[in-house]
Amino acid sequence: MAKKKGEKREIIRLVCSEDNKHYVVTTKNKQNTPDKLELMKYNSNLRKVTLHKEKKS
Repeated sequence: MAKKKGEKREIIRLVCSEDNKHYVVTTKNKQNTPDKLELMKYNSNLRKVTLHKEKKS
């Protein structure tokens, strides 16, 4: 998806901190949340909820 002029949201990749293979793609508003995003998400390979940290895509 092409970025529009002045768009504040950017596409990020949340990578699992346990296996570093599973990832989730989402968007965030870089103006409201300038720091790195960390969320608890379900990892289907490990079959449990794990911490996912932001990595630039």
